[in-house]
Amino acid sequence: MSKLTIEELKNRSLEVRKKYHELELAYHGSEWTVEEDALAFLTDAGLVGRLTMSQQGRWPKADTDEELRHKLGESIWWLTVLAARMNIDIEEATENFLSKTEKMLGN
Repeated sequence: MSKLTIEELKNRSLEVRKKYHELELAYHGSEWTVEEDALAFLTDAGLVGRLTMSQQGRWPKADTDEELRHKLGESIWWLTVLAARMNIDIEEATENFLSKTEKMLGN
């Protein structure tokens, strides 16, 4: 399996989200709002926390590695979608964060 470029990540993420919007329209008559997307991301982020606890032996659930990998990928997908829906360039936002943090830490 080849590694994704940032452009591929953004394009594929938005295409998958578009398909989910179609399902939302079919089942509920409207697409999820940005706020609903953010809440869905927060749910998945919480699951990343719980699955991490499990993987590290701090929560009694076995065989969580595959589910943890899935939720980590899904969280990156959600962040990519959220940034696009709010007209924020995820690449620029990440670069700015890293540069600012590296400078603060003396790197």
